[in-house]
Amino acid sequence: MLYLKRLPASELKIDRGFIRELVHDTEDAAIVSAIIALGKALQLKIVAEGVETDDQKRFLAELGCDALQGYLLGRPVPSAAFHTRQS
Repeated sequence: MLYLKRLPASELKIDRGFIRELVHDTEDAAIVSAIIALGKALQLKIVAEGVETDDQKRFLAELGCDALQGYLLGRPVPSAAFHTRQS
């Protein structure tokens, strides 16, 4: 926690290991809730990675998570395909 206070960070990322069983594991849910509350109190942007289900997305949105990453939102693509989709 001391490192978190000293770091010049603007965002806090929640590892997918906590997200995977988020809806079914009360310990993971409690940890994620605490991380989001701490991040908000420190005025950090909260990013959750590994979001794969609508239930995970809904849970995180209700807690005020700022950004989501994961297969639910988009699969990885090669850079050439990414640039083609952007045009």
